[in-house]
Amino acid sequence: MKKVINTLLGVTVCLVTLSACNNVENKKNKDMTTHEHTDKESVYACPMHPEVTGKHGDKCPKCGMDLKAVNTENAVAYEVQLTTSPQNVEAGKPTQLTLAVKQNEKNVALDISHEMKLHLMVVSEDLSWFRHIHPEEQTDGAYAITETFPNGGKYLLFSDFKPSGGEQTLNKQEIEVQGKSSPVNNDISTKYISKVDGYTVTLINGSDFKTNKTQHLEISIEKDGKKLIEKDLQQYLGASAHIVMIGKADKEFLHIHPVTDNRFPIFAQTHIENAGVYRMWVQFKIDGKVHTADFTVDVTKGKKDENGEQTHVHQH
Repeated sequence: MKKVINTLLGVTVCLVTLSACNNVENKKNKDMTTHEHTDKESVYACPMHPEVTGKHGDKCPKCGMDLKAVNTENAVAYEVQLTTSPQNVEAGKPTQLTLAVKQNEKNVALDISHEMKLHLMVVSEDLSWFRHIHPEEQTDGAYAITETFPNGGKYLLFSDFKPSGGEQTLNKQEIEVQGKSSPVNNDISTKYISKVDGYTVTLINGSDFKTNKTQHLEISIEKDGKKLIEKDLQQYLGASAHIVMIGKADKEFLHIHPVTDNRFPIFAQTHIENAGVYRMWVQFKIDGKVHTADFTVDVTKGKKDENGEQTHVHQH
């Protein structure tokens, strides 16, 4: 198998703009711990290009994102190597994806996080196609899985993992798939209702998404005229559901897990840094089958908290 694609350095400190995986160790506690980032003992790095560093207020020259504070005490650099077999990826043909998380050129052991050691979210550049898959550990410590891409074009691969003894980490890679490209999806119209496998899934507060606040995600599910409650859902990846949000313009990534709220079968909290259009995928499990509902929301800029600082939901 030939090595392709660029490698990116990951950092062990998951920033809120990268990974919004909510801690659900105590699902009955709806109150989310908050904390504030400070400049003390921090450097600033790009969330998507960690090798780019600078000072507060700088922007990444590669993607234009604001540099985020990273704690230097706990920061450890990891290298994520992605290889494909065959080397030239073609649409409609199976491709083996292999990811190796390395430190000092050695594969790093990963802990189980939300029932899996490695979560891999694959999306087309226009965010019209989404897959959440879990590569399997190989004898050499790498992780591999076979995937078939539907069309030619650029695809983004977000891998989420927790190195043993380290912090939850997100890494972003890109691959080019050869073959006929699908028409570019420039549809930015909002979508709050998704019908999938006979279920009507509604993002109830979809028109009220704002930055600079703890954002609620209130989701209802209905089938055959019956409104489902949380106990109608089976646990999926250690929670009642699984949620991913990705910004259409800058590809800001949020990985979210719900907490319990008896008003909704799926309820979560997160913090969105940047305004703009986001695509969202909500996955839930019933009768052994995972269903994926999709939404499109327009996040507007909200006011900062009264103290003038942004508070963030505590996340891993």
